[in-house]
Amino acid sequence: MGAQPSQSEERQTDLLDTNQVIEERREKLKALRAKGNAYPNDFKRAHLAAELTEKYDETDRDSMDMKPVVVRVAGRMMLKRVMGKASFATVQDMSGQIQLYVTDSYPGKAEHEAFKHWDVGDIIGAEGVLFKTKTGEVTVRVKKLWMLAKSLRPLPEKFHGLTDQEQRYRQRYVDLIMSEETRLTFVQRTRIVQGLRNFLINRRFLEVETPMMQPIPGGAAARPFATHHNALDMDLYLRIAPELYLKRLVVGGFEKVFEINRNFRNEGISTRHNPEFTMLEFYAAYTDYQYLMALIEGMFGEVAQDAIGTKIVTYQGKEIDLSKPYDRLSITDAIKKYHPEYDDALLNDREALMASLKQLGASYKPSDGLGGLQLSLFEHTTEQDLFQPTFILDYPAEVSPLARRSDKRPEITERFELYIAGREIANGFSELNDPEDQAARFLEQVKQKDAGDAEAMHFDADYIRALEYGLPPTGGAGIGVDRLVMLLTDSASIRDVILFPQMRPEHQPEDLTGKA
Repeated sequence: MGAQPSQSEERQTDLLDTNQVIEERREKLKALRAKGNAYPNDFKRAHLAAELTEKYDETDRDSMDMKPVVVRVAGRMMLKRVMGKASFATVQDMSGQIQLYVTDSYPGKAEHEAFKHWDVGDIIGAEGVLFKTKTGEVTVRVKKLWMLAKSLRPLPEKFHGLTDQEQRYRQRYVDLIMSEETRLTFVQRTRIVQGLRNFLINRRFLEVETPMMQPIPGGAAARPFATHHNALDMDLYLRIAPELYLKRLVVGGFEKVFEINRNFRNEGISTRHNPEFTMLEFYAAYTDYQYLMALIEGMFGEVAQDAIGTKIVTYQGKEIDLSKPYDRLSITDAIKKYHPEYDDALLNDREALMASLKQLGASYKPSDGLGGLQLSLFEHTTEQDLFQPTFILDYPAEVSPLARRSDKRPEITERFELYIAGREIANGFSELNDPEDQAARFLEQVKQKDAGDAEAMHFDADYIRALEYGLPPTGGAGIGVDRLVMLLTDSASIRDVILFPQMRPEHQPEDLTGKA
């Protein structure tokens, strides 16, 4: 048996084949240019494919022949079958697909002959009359044809599409052409975002926009991206969160505000992390974290019902019920529920906790207090077990620099994080509105930054000034939109729900002249 070709040899063969196809298509484009405008813009589409097939699906053949329906459709040719004096083609537009029937009689022998040389992938327009084939498929009997845009690059083989996952992310435009599943995911993403927006607007929240470039990055503990403004000769940072600006608006009297937009964090890339990601943050005066939890429960159920038609979703083979009240557990209660080997004595012994974390290989800071160590243990052992929706409560003040302390236990805050499918999907708290307490916590963050913690917060003097004018009692929360979309579309990776995820540079980028 002969040796099998290596992957590099197969890739080289594919590239040579592709280059040959591209060269042949460039020759066809050259011929089109010689006849006139190769990229015309005078065709006006009047109908969408899926709407036609749906409207006339139940109409019988004789009725369609008796009452001719003239249509004008356009889209990308996804399939072509030439059968002598007749040809069939499938055209795909934003709504779906419809079949075309081209013959020597209509639109004519010369036009049909030209059509035979058109390629799968070309953008075409057609005018004709609807009829049904013997198999009952709604089809356009073409009377006139237009070549609207020549496709120079061949599409992947229809039944396999883009099989290379990385290529799907890099060339999302091809992935969208070939994969109905991908198109549906991003249609659902749009519906989910619209649902979040409508839910809040219907409750008198005001949508606002806050700066993407900030002189002081704040609102979260994360490493920012830095840039420089030449005219002002000042360093700026891409925002890591809009929180401090949104709370400034609550000070100003916009008592219920929200923003859906991008955040940027200079962190690693994983199935759950992308350097730029979409967040929903919302704030409501005269509320607290209990109000936020109830609001989010209602929000997720309503958005799921509207966007995907059910409140019971399947994620990676397991059902998640968004219609039931969510569990509510403290950090220590969650650890004990899922890992009973950790008892109260150990959880409240700082030295024992550090020994356990070291044994587990979990990251922690030796300077952490008891609450910080408990949180590290929770994140390492328990968060992945929280598959059904669960609010984790009682976050220590030392890791919650913007949250209000509990009146009964000042070492913890009125804060929650919501976990679904083993990952954090929302974070919220009763806002700290004491300017002196906030200033002290900022100073503690500055100490941590000076000690080498790149993710610790800066001191934001203007935000303290805003608080000194008076921030009403307020509840505020942030929801990871990408992670919510992952959940509702059963997507395993965040890259599956971001149209253009961040990627490393290609090792061998293609030459756009058509040669690899």
